Amino acid sequence: MIAFAEKVLAYTDNLDQAGFVANSLIYGATLRNLELIGAAVTHIPEEARAAHAAIPWRMITATRNRLIHGYLGIDDDTLWSTSSRTTYRPC
Repeated sequence: MIAFAEKVLAYTDNLDQAGFVANSLIYGATLRNLELIGAAVTHIPEEARAAHAAIPWRMITATRNRLIHGYLGIDDDTLWSTSSRTTYRPC
């Protein structure tokens, strides 16, 4: 999960939202890595999740589901705020 997150941050570094949305390769790679983070969460044992209750595990999984299935389309604002360094808050 950390490697996927690091990729997302590297892809979006030095970009603004307009540049991010305009670059389909970066957009697609970012989307894919966020999906992989969400998929990886499902393999974390419940004991580990409970030990780190401050991490929004369900929200990560729900975000993955929305991205991979494209429920109601993918909102560029949400994808950008999820993946940009400007909103990155370490746990």
